[in-house]
Amino acid sequence: MEDLFKDFGSKVFGEKEMKSRLPRPVYLSWKKTVANEEMLDRTTADAIAHAMKLWALNNGATHFTHWFQPMTGGTAEKHDSFLEPDMNGEPFARFSGKMLIKGEPDASSFPNGGLRTTFEARGYTYWDVKSPVFIRDNILCIPTVFVSYSGEALDKKDPLLKSLEALSKAATRVVNILGDKDVKSCDISVGLEQEYFLIDRKYFDRRLDLRFTGRTLFGAPSPKTQELDDHYFGAIPPRVAAFMKEANQELWKLGIYAKTEHNEVAPGQFELAPIFTNGNVAVDQNHLIMDILRETAKKHGFACLLHEKPFQGINGSGKHDNYSIITDDGQNLFSPGDKPAENIRFLLFVCAFIRAVDTHPLLLRLSASCTGNDHRLGASEAPPAIISIYLGSYIESILYDIYTKNSKKPITQEEKIAFNPVTGLSYIPHDNTDRNRTSPLAFTGNKFEFRMLGSSMSASFSNTVLNAIMAESLNQIADELEGIKYIQDIREKALTICRNLIEKHKRILFSGDGYSEEWEKEAKRRGLPNVKSFIESTEVLNSPSVINLFTSLNIYSEKELAANRIILQEQYEKIMGIEVRTMIEMARKDILPAQIAELKFYNDTINTSGKNTPKFIHNHTKALSSLVDQTYQAIQELEEAWQKVTAIGNTFEIGQNIYYKINPLMEKLRAAVDAYEHIAAREFYKLPSYEDILFNI
Repeated sequence: MEDLFKDFGSKVFGEKEMKSRLPRPVYLSWKKTVANEEMLDRTTADAIAHAMKLWALNNGATHFTHWFQPMTGGTAEKHDSFLEPDMNGEPFARFSGKMLIKGEPDASSFPNGGLRTTFEARGYTYWDVKSPVFIRDNILCIPTVFVSYSGEALDKKDPLLKSLEALSKAATRVVNILGDKDVKSCDISVGLEQEYFLIDRKYFDRRLDLRFTGRTLFGAPSPKTQELDDHYFGAIPPRVAAFMKEANQELWKLGIYAKTEHNEVAPGQFELAPIFTNGNVAVDQNHLIMDILRETAKKHGFACLLHEKPFQGINGSGKHDNYSIITDDGQNLFSPGDKPAENIRFLLFVCAFIRAVDTHPLLLRLSASCTGNDHRLGASEAPPAIISIYLGSYIESILYDIYTKNSKKPITQEEKIAFNPVTGLSYIPHDNTDRNRTSPLAFTGNKFEFRMLGSSMSASFSNTVLNAIMAESLNQIADELEGIKYIQDIREKALTICRNLIEKHKRILFSGDGYSEEWEKEAKRRGLPNVKSFIESTEVLNSPSVINLFTSLNIYSEKELAANRIILQEQYEKIMGIEVRTMIEMARKDILPAQIAELKFYNDTINTSGKNTPKFIHNHTKALSSLVDQTYQAIQELEEAWQKVTAIGNTFEIGQNIYYKINPLMEKLRAAVDAYEHIAAREFYKLPSYEDILFNI
């Protein structure tokens, strides 16, 4: 029988290759470096680089690159050949430990928020030894961090690694205090579910808005959308199945456990979910997943859309971040165990999470925000912009029992009502929690699912924030527990801490419908913030509590936070500028000519037919004439407003004005064009429609 998975990990220089190709002392030295027990010395680095070079050459690689995550939100790379001349001028392949560990790409042209000036070009990349090296398209890719000449982070990964270190120290402190002295470190386990759209490439190429912005700036609803719920989990179309097969094969070669694939809710929408892995590796792999989805789609005549809201009126796409904390011996610290009510460690870590989320809801809101996600959050298809936690009735009842000191025995798993879904099957127990798809942060058995992230986003910052707020919360708990001598006293104190945290932060717990207007009112009554836009959420990086959070944990400096805020605000203005200019160009060069041509056709008909012209033609001509005027006026208003709004103010003020003044004008122009599409003859309106795009795969 053919081994379908024989190529799994064949393009990864991971631990298996390290162990088989390196001398044992070198391998053990690398292992200690990964465990943060020692630095990688030059001799060891040279030995690893030599083995890595031979492996890469055997796999057809001709170049290497330091693969990093600049503040653009994507990835970047500069390729260098292994090829060099020897002393006799003959070609040979060279790759040293220094080349492996450190690179020097130009740093001047990446977003930096004022950390660099144009003439200060020097920047450095350093190998992330915890993320495996891999080969793509004959390039040996070395995952790295990217920093400036003076050491400031110019990327999203350096802060992520620092946050992982801070969380590891804090979580290990608490676990050790609670009696498990063997635990030396902790990591996070992350699973990133990736949603995306596939559309036929020929329609993508014919729409300027899709090519430049990733979403349709115009588009009337199709006669059929998702109202029948017939696409969700339906049979995967053969053409899409072929695409998925090749995408899976490429991901498996890179050691990515692509596990689940299915049709999503909207027509043309799909999801891919890998098996969970360590936090920094999961983020790296998600970047690769997005890249491979896009590249494989081209081979199959598709365009892969990762924008959060490519089509108005149907569901957009997200990226669910499943988050848990794991000890170095494999224990999940969010696992309730068989007796959650007696599992003090589980209760303490859940309460720490509750405190963390309620203390920093605005920071979490920012971490899941981008320009595209403004069209999705709170749209009755994704969690609202209001941060809350869903625990499920079972876990919540245990916590409230602790809070009220109620002597009544909590509900246990065994006391739940049994159910038999199909006659003849043995009893299947309930999970501890149901799922609440309207909750931004839902506890799903042994992890928290952060459901707010946009599909196009890097998950680096979201996990950096989750790590940081958990580290802060756990450190405060450890401070209260340290110094207590006896384990029973520690347990009693831990229960008291849980009780106090529940009392102080219970407002963040919500188990109802997050889509409802009632929740918005209730959240306001509870004092929970409701930030409507991405641009407004960026100002949280100015908050003293946020600055103290990151600086005290050595994750960001105050200067780096200011730079991140500026970068995000500048990106919002630039992205919106592209959308406005694209919208105006399409309206002028595609829409108005179509409207005028159709109007002329009907006017000519009236002039030819005279009194015998049907009433419909008169009415249709009148409607067309009105829409021409509306479209032209909306174009003029949008263009003038954009020039005025972007002329004065700092980046944040400009962003606010764009959100509150430009967006309504964009909607006004879209409404006029979409109204025309409703009545336009296909002979004149040439842009591919929603029914063309969404129902032809």
